[in-house]
Amino acid sequence: MSLFNILFGEAAIRALPAQQKAEIKRKIDKLVHIGKTDDFLSLVPGGPFNYQCHHKEARQIGEEINEMGGLELMTAVRQTIKRKLNDVLAEHLDHAWKGIGDWQP
Repeated sequence: MSLFNILFGEAAIRALPAQQKAEIKRKIDKLVHIGKTDDFLSLVPGGPFNYQCHHKEARQIGEEINEMGGLELMTAVRQTIKRKLNDVLAEHLDHAWKGIGDWQP
């Protein structure tokens, strides 16, 4: 990760039109909140987690990001989550997004 990306964000996000960039920022903020409060994975299904123990809302956000910009945008958001949270939660997000578009954890 370059210092430029740390300071100004990922290229795939910077390249978006202003309205989409704002929408992605809201989605990132929501993912950060989910990561801090619930995590993206659980040991048991139920509540905010589906039968595969993946956070339902995090998956929905991943599907929306995939529709907006595919794998490149999903990867940029994942890198941002890694920077804002930590490696472990970013890996949990990898697994929660499994099967969305071309995403491969």
